Amino acid sequence: QVQLVESGGGLVQAGGSLRLSCAASGWTFSGYDMGWFRQAPGKERDFVAVISRSGDATHYADSVKGRFTTSRDNAKNTVYLQMNSLKPEDTAVYYCATRWDYSGSYYYSQNYGSWGQGTQVTVSS
Repeated sequence: QVQLVESGGGLVQAGGSLRLSCAASGWTFSGYDMGWFRQAPGKERDFVAVISRSGDATHYADSVKGRFTTSRDNAKNTVYLQMNSLKPEDTAVYYCATRWDYSGSYYYSQNYGSWGQGTQVTVSS
């Protein structure tokens, strides 16, 4: 059964760092791009980052570019999101997801499936 489990969220002060992990099981992890999205209360789920199957290509939302880095370890079936210089506006539930539809842009959540349960990130000012 396909499963994604996020971890690493928590409460951090502005300017601090967190590293999220997303462990995958149930399919050939290395065969798919992996994305990160976030959803703040009352808002839509927004794109954060995506990493290619091999890990040699990444893309980021403008709001996190230069502060967040995504990476993956295909041997461990795990994708990571390193978040530095965190801001209060980064507060959200963070999700990882598998990109199923390559005919559409990596930017849109409808092109992803197999979502994790999410992990809460709270940044205090």
